[in-house]
Amino acid sequence: MALISGIGGFFFRAQNPDGLMQWYIETFDLEVDDGFWKQAAGNTVFQPFPADTTYFQSDKAVMINFRVTDMDAMLARLDAAGIAYCPSPEDDDDYGRFFHLEDPEGNPIELWEPKPKDMMT
Repeated sequence: MALISGIGGFFFRAQNPDGLMQWYIETFDLEVDDGFWKQAAGNTVFQPFPADTTYFQSDKAVMINFRVTDMDAMLARLDAAGIAYCPSPEDDDDYGRFFHLEDPEGNPIELWEPKPKDMMT
């Protein structure tokens, strides 16, 4: 029996794929080698949302969520890069800290600093 072991990729359309990839690499310090990004082990939320959700923009079908280890350091990085974003992270007692911004093409991004109990080691 075939078993799924994880998400193998995240694909989306872009007006400027090369430029947008470079933005992600520089903004989030992603180490991408020949199109592959080896990420740290940890939980990945797989959750369809209702079509009328207001959690992210209604004209977007997807939102990428990045796990971060230090939200304050990430926000300082965004500040240093001059990237505009909402004023402060949202704290959730059950899940951790969340922060929302958009990439240069308007795609929604959520940063998530999980509570320690939610992180896999």
